Amino acid sequence: MSTTGATADPLAALGSLPGVAESVESVRKAVDRVYGHRVMRRRSTAVTSEAALRGARGSAALSGADWALEEVRRRSDFSADDQSLAVGAALRLTAEAGQLLSIWRQSPLRVLARLHLVAAADQGDEVGRPRQAGEPVDEPLVELELPTADEVAGRLDGLAQLIVAGSSAPALVTAAVVHGELLALRPFVSRNGLVARAAERVVLIGSGLDPKSVCPAEVGHAELGRAAYLAALDGYVSGTPEGMAAWIIHCGRAIELGARESTAVCEALQRGAA
Repeated sequence: MSTTGATADPLAALGSLPGVAESVESVRKAVDRVYGHRVMRRRSTAVTSEAALRGARGSAALSGADWALEEVRRRSDFSADDQSLAVGAALRLTAEAGQLLSIWRQSPLRVLARLHLVAAADQGDEVGRPRQAGEPVDEPLVELELPTADEVAGRLDGLAQLIVAGSSAPALVTAAVVHGELLALRPFVSRNGLVARAAERVVLIGSGLDPKSVCPAEVGHAELGRAAYLAALDGYVSGTPEGMAAWIIHCGRAIELGARESTAVCEALQRGAA
């Protein structure tokens, strides 16, 4: 995303794209339904825990490790193979996201570095920092042209400046841009998709839209499918108003589906308590 232009708040400007305001309102209503459920008044911690598990499963699925929820729930060892490592990384990132809120608005690049360190702790010296010139990127499911290391550095700085400066943009818009920019840049040598989705989670929690983290967008992204996810990302990368709007609306739909998932969890908990 370009951070230059006539407007002093480019994120807010995206909120006026066709269909985005309607998506923002639809997301707000979906989130409000979860938070208004009576189970949330006494068992919100249980809902948060289940949302974290389901969100991690969804994020791992988009990175090629499409495990059944119960398999993720029962496993204790995530070191056996590449899929296990991906699921373990997704679980660690989901747990870590809520611990980084106080740092995000002051130093988003530190948070991104920390997320990569958590996700790729099993790898070498390249973890926890943006990739350097000549370093390969292991992100086989995203086949877009790879930006250079210099372009990555410049665009990460621009994104960080937007976050630190603050914006009147709705949380959906900011979260979608952070997510899309990280997927487009693939700033790390590995685990970029997992990091991008964890960063989206950080924005949604820290913005106050989903402070208890009970509306896992990762669930919705997985439900919508990898093909739709990558097609929407193509729109973001195009930089056109239509493409940007399509990506933001896609992210909004993912949050709505995550909210629906947690509403179902609330219903199940209510039946169990009845």
